Amino acid sequence: MRYRHVCVEATAHILPPHVVTSDEIEAELALVYERLSLPAGRLELMTGIKERRFFDRGTKPGTISAQTAKLAIERSGLDPQLFGALIHGSVCRDQMEPATACAVHHAAEISDRSIVLDVSNACLGLLNGMMLLANMIELGQVQAGVIVGTETGRDLVEGTIASLLKDESLTRQSIKPEFASLTIGSGSAAIVLCHSDLSKTGCRFLGGTFLADTTSAELCSGGVESQVHGDGRPRMQTDSEALLHAGVNLAQITWQKFLRELDWTESDVSKVFTHQVGVAHRRLLMQKLEIDPAKDYPTVEFLGNTGAVALPMALSLGCEEGRVEAGDSVALLGIGSGLNSIMLGLQWSE
Repeated sequence: MRYRHVCVEATAHILPPHVVTSDEIEAELALVYERLSLPAGRLELMTGIKERRFFDRGTKPGTISAQTAKLAIERSGLDPQLFGALIHGSVCRDQMEPATACAVHHAAEISDRSIVLDVSNACLGLLNGMMLLANMIELGQVQAGVIVGTETGRDLVEGTIASLLKDESLTRQSIKPEFASLTIGSGSAAIVLCHSDLSKTGCRFLGGTFLADTTSAELCSGGVESQVHGDGRPRMQTDSEALLHAGVNLAQITWQKFLRELDWTESDVSKVFTHQVGVAHRRLLMQKLEIDPAKDYPTVEFLGNTGAVALPMALSLGCEEGRVEAGDSVALLGIGSGLNSIMLGLQWSE
């Protein structure tokens, strides 16, 4: 998968205002910890996550996505009427139908000659959106577009806490699949792509590759039916250990395929941005892919696992902080439950 005419013109992100530490979550679970004789600090010790952020209760993903999309469009400097696509790619959305992208498109005030749709693929939705939009640009169907998403993890975390406090049958073993739900955070990110003829940045989207291992589809399941818990909030069940190793194994194969596709070697890659799950995941990923951890830009310690916006939000933060420099070859390394892996390559302009 190679592109000749696609550029990354802008990135943007919005961080939620409310910070919730792992210590605060454990304080809410004090009765459970005491009953199971769990040591304080276990959540941060297991995941490396000190804190995560939440939007106000009741915030709709589309409301924040509209703000993030408008910010990215403004940063691009492109005429909004040149935008022929708006793709909403997060796990969280306003409702089943119409697409959350519709309200975001209206608020963003881009051309009505646009393809407007939601793309859902666990933690890879925005990367899938980048591929779809790049294809449209390369084919000459659109000149520019924006991919955006917002994850609102508050209900999942607070719902999980409520369930754990009610469950008298919990054991030290049965509580393990619940810890992944407590790592979830919130955030929003957007990426503008355009045809190279319009680009002022010259940041090339070179292409990439993808791979699936759907034998592991049951390792992480989200969106448990509300009647099971009686409060309408989502729940998630995750076999974290099995998911860790299956995901990294898939990433190893995808990484070699990715390097061959772009005709790169490991040493050609200047910077990487990865899906942010936890410090153990990042450590093993860097080790198995033989990537110098100094090339990575970690955010999971202070943002938690923010799903489909984790990688693009890290990219936007990294760009804002000057992490990416002229001439850098940048790899976006995505892994999502299912399992799927997408790896994309960018060439920053000289």
